[in-house]
Amino acid sequence: MNGKAREIAELMSVPEMLEALGGDVSRDTFYKWRQTGKGPRCFPLPNGELRCRRTDFLDWMDDLYGRAA
Repeated sequence: MNGKAREIAELMSVPEMLEALGGDVSRDTFYKWRQTGKGPRCFPLPNGELRCRRTDFLDWMDDLYGRAA
């Protein structure tokens, strides 16, 4: 797999992020987090769907864990 293909494969969709959060977070809650700056770093595709680099999502999770400790 070349670099570009690997980079694309490492993008997460909103449903994938919600699943990684255990399935207990609603799509509405996720978007509220985004609006208030509490969600992971994401970017919109031309069709409006959000994507997040897996590394950004994991960094966000680590930060949440660090604040809870």
